[in-house]
Amino acid sequence: MLDNLTQRFTGIIKNLRGQARLSESNIQDALREVRLALLEADVALPVVKEFIAKVKEAALGQEVIGNLNP
Repeated sequence: MLDNLTQRFTGIIKNLRGQARLSESNIQDALREVRLALLEADVALPVVKEFIAKVKEAALGQEVIGNLNP
């Protein structure tokens, strides 16, 4: 289960690396993938919703770090 979650997060990070800045559109796409990965890993729905909301709030308008590691 953790291997699958790690692979999903690694893929999400790879997709974000190509962006100079995080837009609402690419944040939404990434968060959709994170939400699905967490739900498939049996994380409780209220926890997933709170996590997604906090990440979205923190991520809007941020620059992408080039050497981002999962």
